[in-house]
Formats: sequence, structure tokens, C-alpha cells
Amino acid sequence: MTEKRRKYTKYEEARIISARALQLAMGAPVLIDTEKIEPTEIAIEEFKSGVIPITVRRRAE
Repeated sequence: MTEKRRKYTKYEEARIISARALQLAMGAPVLIDTEKIEPTEIAIEEFKSGVIPITVRRRAE
């Protein structure tokens, strides 16, 4: 079975990126090769690459 990529809402994206930026600011290792220095910019780049190890749990409707 093929796993399709999950589509996140803009609020979920913002939460994932902000949580990852906080992790980076606190000293977490960077998961991609980048020239960027700012944690938020690195987190955005990691999000676009799909390497952030954070999942979203949604309530069943």
C-alpha cells in the first residue's frame, strides 16, 4: 500500500515549525545540510524537506 503524504493545515504547519525552531534554539541537532543560521529558517527548510520527526494527532470526526 502506498502511503500518501499528509496535508497539514496552515495552523498545524505553524505549530510544527515553531516547535522545531524551539528545539533547534535549545541545541537540537540540525537534520539537513543548510547555510542558514536562524532556527526558524532552518525549521522551515526541514519542514519543506519532510524530515521533521513530529506527528499530528487529530480527533476522529
